Amino acid sequence: MVEKLSIDEAFLDVRGLERIKGSPRDIAIRLRREVRERVGLPITVGVATTRSLAKVASGVATPDGLLVVAPERELAFLHPLPVERLWGVGPATARRLHDRGITKVGHVALIPEPALEAMLGRALGRKLHALAHNRDPRAVRAGRRRRSFGAQSALGRSSRSPDALDTVIVSLVDRVTRRMRASGRAGRTVALRLRFGDFSRAMRSQTLVEPTAGTAKILAALRALLRAAMPMIHERGITLVGVTVTNLDSHTAAQLVLPFDDGDATALDAVIDHVRDRFGTYALTRAVQLGEGLGTFLEPPPT
Repeated sequence: MVEKLSIDEAFLDVRGLERIKGSPRDIAIRLRREVRERVGLPITVGVATTRSLAKVASGVATPDGLLVVAPERELAFLHPLPVERLWGVGPATARRLHDRGITKVGHVALIPEPALEAMLGRALGRKLHALAHNRDPRAVRAGRRRRSFGAQSALGRSSRSPDALDTVIVSLVDRVTRRMRASGRAGRTVALRLRFGDFSRAMRSQTLVEPTAGTAKILAALRALLRAAMPMIHERGITLVGVTVTNLDSHTAAQLVLPFDDGDATALDAVIDHVRDRFGTYALTRAVQLGEGLGTFLEPPPT
C-alpha cells in the first residue's frame, strides 16, 4: 500500500508482508538499497506504527538515514523532540508555543486539550494534542487521485518581452496537459502564478465552462490571464511563471465536442502525445519555441 504525499515523499503500509518481504526494517533496508542502485539517489526512511510518527522519524534521520521507532519506545522517542517536529507546526505556530515556554513535544503532551484549543484554535489544538500522544488513526490510502497539475519556470532577474513570456506559457501548458491526458484527467479551473522582481506574488484564475485536457483551450485561457497581468509585470518585473489546472474530473466524464467545434484539437493532442511518448519530448516542438531564448526555458534536446 503506497500513498504519495508529495513529489519526494510517500507513505508505505507494509503490514502483512513479513512472510514474503521480511520485517519493516528489512523492507526499509532493501528499499534504500534498490533506490540507490536503480536511480543513484539516497533516500531516508522512518518506520513507526503511525503515519505521523513515521514522518517524524524520517525527518530526524534525514539525510540518507534509516530510523525504526520500536512500538514500546514511541513516546520516549517523540517527547524530547522540538515542537517543530510535529506535523502541522510551522514557524508561526512554533513562535506562539515558544512564547509560552513550550519547546518540546513532551510539553505539548502535558497541556490539556482545551488549553491547547484556546491557545491555537480548536482544529490545530486538537490535532497537536493527539499527535503529541502519537494518536493518529489515519490509514495509508493507496490510489489517491491528485487534485491539480502544474508546472513552473524560474526566469532569473533579466526582463522578458511579452513574446518571450508567451513562449514560457506555451512550454508549461504543453507539459501540464500532456500529463493530464496521460492520467486520464480533465480540469475546469486554470491558474496563472507569478512572482515579481520585488518578491511579491500574484495568482489569476479562470474557470472554464466544461472540463478539458485540451492544450489549445487551456493555453487560450492562460494567455488571456497573462495579458491581463502584463501591467503588473511591466511595473514590477517577473522572475517566475507557473501554471496550474485544478477542479479535476475524469477525462471520460468531459462533454464530447461536436466535430465542427474544435473537434480536431483532441485528435491532434493525442497524436502529439503518441509521437513524444515514442520518440521523446523533443521529437515535436512548437515553432514559437524555436525563437530566441528557447534554451532559457527548455532543456536542450539530447544529442
